[in-house]
Order: sequence, then C-alpha cells, then structure tokens
Amino acid sequence: MSKKFNAKELDFNNIGNWPQKAKMVFCALLALLIVVLSFLLVVRGQMNDLESLESKEVTLRADFEREQQRAANLEPLKQQLAQMEQVLQQMLRQLPSKTEMPDLIIDVSQTALSSGLNNELFQPGAESLKEFYAEKPIALRLVGSYHQFGAFVSGVASLPRVVILTMHDINLKPKDPKGVIARGGALELSGTVKTYRYLDDAELEEQEQLAEAAKIAEKKGGK
Repeated sequence: MSKKFNAKELDFNNIGNWPQKAKMVFCALLALLIVVLSFLLVVRGQMNDLESLESKEVTLRADFEREQQRAANLEPLKQQLAQMEQVLQQMLRQLPSKTEMPDLIIDVSQTALSSGLNNELFQPGAESLKEFYAEKPIALRLVGSYHQFGAFVSGVASLPRVVILTMHDINLKPKDPKGVIARGGALELSGTVKTYRYLDDAELEEQEQLAEAAKIAEKKGGK
C-alpha cells in the first residue's frame, strides 16, 4: 500500500526523490500547463487569424458578386450608350452645317427686320468649337414692341432649319429715356445670343485629336 504524501513536505529542489504518485501528479499538472499555454500562444492566435480571414472572405465575396453583376450589365449599358450616341448624332445633324451658317445668320437678321424690329446692332462674333458642336455668339441690340418681339421668336422657330438661340447677359428696358413703358411702347433688348451648328467629319476628327493630345499632356504633367 503506497504511502500518502503531503504536498507541503515535497522538496522542489529534489524532485527525483519525490514519491511516485507525487511525480505523476506533477507531470500531469505540467502537461496541462503546457496545453493551456499552447492554446493561449498558438491556437488562440490562429483562431484570430482565421476570424480575420473569414471576414476578409466575406468582403471579397461581396466585391466579387458586385463586380460580377456589373459585368453582367456591361453589355446592355454599352448598347444603351451606343443608342444614345446615335440619337445625339441625329439631333446634332438637325442643326445647321458649316456652309449653312452664314445664310442662317442672315435669315435670323431678316426675320428680326420683317417682324418690325429695329436692328441697332447685330454683330456675329468668333466661332468657338466644342466637342460635338460649334457655337457662334451674336451681339445684338433690338428695338420694338412686345408683339414685334413675339413675332420675331415665332419667325425664328418657323425657319426651315432647326435654329437654337440661347440668350446671355440679356437686358430688356424701355426705349423711352424716362424709363416708362407705355402700352405699345418701344423696348430695347440688348445682350448676346448664341447659335449652334454641328461639326463635319473633319472637324470631329480634329476635336478628337485635340482631346487625345490634352489627355497625354495631362498625364505627363501629373508625373
């Protein structure tokens, strides 16, 4: 029958002389301590890494599904963009051409005169080319009544070619120096209007080249 041992009587400096049962208990406790430390130092760290990887997987999966959905919608969007560009070109083609522009300006001026307006100033300015169209400013000063201005607008709208006039810095005031508008009294409209035309193929190609050159210069400047 094995002799019972008292833990207080054990000498930790001479473990070799401990009773067999004490040695077994000590080894079991040491093994348990090693397992606990291994869990804290290794397993727990790996579990944290696993949780991080799982979270990253969820994010990547969501990104993948989002990009997959975009890819699925890419072809319909390309077709829609092509249709919009086609419609835009058709609309632009309804505008006057480069060769029609001088006659159109004359038609607008003549429409003002035929409406009873007095052209005190009707001066076309330098043309400005945009990406898809060209715009031409016209400085003007017209004098007439409400009805005559209405007839002018109606006359421009009935011209055989589509005419777009946008007004800028327009000032409408009584022609009477006293600033009183009597019924049927004269009004003075002054400012700038802009009219537009479409670009021909050569001009479109030139604008594309200029845009490409601008992109290249911007990239070089950003380096």
